[in-house]
Amino acid sequence: MLLFLGKRLVAMVGVLLVVSLLVFSLLALSPGSIVSTLIGTRPATPELVAALEAQYHVNDPFLVQYWHWLTNAVQGDFGNSVRTGQPVTTMMAARLPLTMQLAAYALALVLAVGVPLGMLAGMRRGRLIDRFASTTAIVAMSAPAFAVAILLVWIFGVWLEWFPVYGAGEGLLERVRHLTLPAVSLALAMTALLLRQTRAATMHVMDQDYVTFARARGVDRARILLRYALRNTALPIITAAGVILVVALSGTVLVERVFAIQGVGTLMIDSVNNSDIPVVQGLAILVALLVVIVNLFVDLLTLAIDPRTRK
Repeated sequence: MLLFLGKRLVAMVGVLLVVSLLVFSLLALSPGSIVSTLIGTRPATPELVAALEAQYHVNDPFLVQYWHWLTNAVQGDFGNSVRTGQPVTTMMAARLPLTMQLAAYALALVLAVGVPLGMLAGMRRGRLIDRFASTTAIVAMSAPAFAVAILLVWIFGVWLEWFPVYGAGEGLLERVRHLTLPAVSLALAMTALLLRQTRAATMHVMDQDYVTFARARGVDRARILLRYALRNTALPIITAAGVILVVALSGTVLVERVFAIQGVGTLMIDSVNNSDIPVVQGLAILVALLVVIVNLFVDLLTLAIDPRTRK
């Protein structure tokens, strides 16, 4: 267990180093000089130019510049925003909780709908509920999240006026109301993906001899569902859920824009539009860090559930 954890941590560090090198290259590949990119729309005073040259070691070789940037980044210093002048870390810390709430809400919807419906479809293979679930999943997977978001805004926000169409709201209940349509937009395609994954895993389990034997002994359907099907389909479901959470975090970019939610996704779009390279670098590293943490958590959970994976 400790050996596995050590290997995974080393792999995480390697992935983050590669990503950090690619992300830092954004600054070098930006059009114009590095200093003009970092200054942005601010007045290019001699003091500001000298400060940026000293901070980013502009006159040093590329790898030396990268090393200095990396050591600062490890300490949580990604520089200041070109657009606002605020520290990048402060800006990300202010936006991240809202994005995490939206992603968690979407993941909860995916698990609440995708797992039971997928298991039901798998247990009733070829019947009406299976055909309905499979057809709905195909339609949902083919619908882009931003297009679903616009459709939901028109139906449930403008026409029926059930939910707010912009902002995040204050307080728990208002936050849930405001994030419902964005979370549904994010969750729709991922629910379809998890449904199909769960359906396939359930069908495999239901074909096993121990399930047939349980049926022959007269074990009721609910017990077969909970004790055999759910337990033995947990592994692929957890793996899929980890991938889904990663997709949810990265998919918030367009959905947050549609619903005017001031999260990390909106910050990313604004930063790209304004060539705010330090913020883009910080956000890219943040997303990469979240991805490797989610993957590590999924691997550890898999080890805890299935002893066969510990070999």
